[in-house]
Amino acid sequence: MSSDYRPLLGMELDESGIDELLTEAGAGVLSMSADGVPYGVPLSFGYDGVGSLYFVFLGSTTELRKETYAEESDVASFTTFDVGTDGSWRSVIVAGPLDRITPGEWDTAREAMIDNAYQSTLLAEYELQENPNVWALDIQERSGRAVGRR
Repeated sequence: MSSDYRPLLGMELDESGIDELLTEAGAGVLSMSADGVPYGVPLSFGYDGVGSLYFVFLGSTTELRKETYAEESDVASFTTFDVGTDGSWRSVIVAGPLDRITPGEWDTAREAMIDNAYQSTLLAEYELQENPNVWALDIQERSGRAVGRR
């Protein structure tokens, strides 16, 4: 690879850099697959700071596409990033199994989402259901990169 492109590749984020972006970003893209067909959906998320991301699936279609893909995916990945006005950027990709939470896990999920999800004020209107449409990604792999000063 030409050394002219090396600055564009940036540098790896360390664990604290990854945690920082997961805490600050609040939105990203959840990627799943069902029957070999990929599906990526932009979502707000909460990070518990320990190893799980939480998503509320709102506005479901009659096909329940998000739910179907989440149930059929063995492993999901999630990407979040931010771009500075000076052209600097950082990104994080995490991967792991995705499971629907139980009502007993709602407080942990809700706290994580209120702390850093995009427009977390909408959660005040989301009532706990017998079977909440909230999903947790158990982070088993994580990586991040950054270019420029962040």
